[in-house]
Amino acid sequence: MTRLLEGKTGLIMGIANKRSIAWGVANSVNSAGARLILTHQNERLGENVRELAPLLNNPMVLPCDVASDEQIQALMDRIREEAGHLDFLVHALAYAPREALSGMYAETKRADFAVALDVSAYSLAAISRAALPLMQDRQASIVTLTYFGSERVIQNYNVMGVAKAALEASVRYLANDLGPQGIRVNAISAGPIKTLASSAVSGISNMIKLHAERAPLRKQVDIEEVGDTALFLVSPLSRGISGEVIYVDGGYHILGV
Repeated sequence: MTRLLEGKTGLIMGIANKRSIAWGVANSVNSAGARLILTHQNERLGENVRELAPLLNNPMVLPCDVASDEQIQALMDRIREEAGHLDFLVHALAYAPREALSGMYAETKRADFAVALDVSAYSLAAISRAALPLMQDRQASIVTLTYFGSERVIQNYNVMGVAKAALEASVRYLANDLGPQGIRVNAISAGPIKTLASSAVSGISNMIKLHAERAPLRKQVDIEEVGDTALFLVSPLSRGISGEVIYVDGGYHILGV
């Protein structure tokens, strides 16, 4: 693969294991020559990330729980010390309590709604704000991950659909805020993929099967396809694109039925 990102430094947040979409992104940008910083929420997930790290080109692995402004700032301080700047940031983070991902959306508890919106949507704004001094005037790029449940009712997606809608609105507002600093902000809307996070959604296996049967490309989406789209979005090839949601779903979103 062309070394599009040679000499570039990027932060990838959200790797849980080798099935994570964020891992697909890490592989794609690593192959393009980027120097990477990977984060993990806690020690348990940190073990998984450290096991995967040797498969990449010597990435830094650092802790960060995005529900904590102090941890976000500590992460950026460490990146400033070790790397000096960031050329791209990939936000692949989402969470809602399992009990909020079944039954009626109307039954969502206030506390579950708050944590879903905090981790899945507000964290993009918090991370972007903290990363701004490291990214401004570098023609940098921020990419996040969303899903079609932000636009259409997907059974059992519930509060996460609302959180993803907020995330996509955040992409547009951040694109406008950060554009004068030379920073692009975009989202990838991937088709359903079996990951640690998606396994909390009841019926995910059937969703993937139906998607493959009905999408125009008649196939499942994989993390490599999403990873290569992220590579495009963080590279200079996408330098004229900001505030967009790019679909990597085999065309599923164009269907009326």
